[in-house]
This record gives sequence, C-alpha cells and structure tokens, in this order.
Amino acid sequence: MIDGLTTQAKYYKPLVYEFFRKEWRGSRPAYGDFVVEITMEHIGDPPWMDLDNLAKALLDAIKGYLFHDDAQVARLLVERREGDRERITIKAYPRKT
Repeated sequence: MIDGLTTQAKYYKPLVYEFFRKEWRGSRPAYGDFVVEITMEHIGDPPWMDLDNLAKALLDAIKGYLFHDDAQVARLLVERREGDRERITIKAYPRKT
C-alpha cells in the first residue's frame, strides 16, 4: 500500500523499492503466471492520471521482486475509485490453473 497520489508515475518506483528492501528481504522472484490487482483510491474528483501508465510504472517497480518479468502477468486489474484517503494498493499472487 502506498499513501498519497501523484501524476508522476516515476515517483512510485523508489517507494516500492524501499518496501521490498526493508520488508521483503530473503524472498526471490517466482516463475509462472501472476494476477496483479491495482486500486487507486482518491478523495473528491479523480486526478488526471492515465491508469495504464500507473500500472506500467508499478509493474516495472515490482518486477524482480515478485516475478522475473512483467510478461508473467496473466491477469491485470487496474481500478480507480473514491475512498476515505488517497492511496494505491497492489495485490499480486500466483495465478491458479
């Protein structure tokens, strides 16, 4: 989960990197297909942000930690909705066959 929103997608990569550096140590990327769900929550009017650009930046940021390549993402859901605070939530898990 990332608190806050910005239209600069490159802003998120160092935040995701810090999370994996501090919280995800010792885990290696996996092979196989993955499902990734990205939810952007906002307050009031939605920001002028292309969700496809946000998704690409976040997939690039988690690549190498959860999976080896973003080509392993077999299902991608990107959603924008009003929430009680501004944040981005990323949920990724192996796809069941």
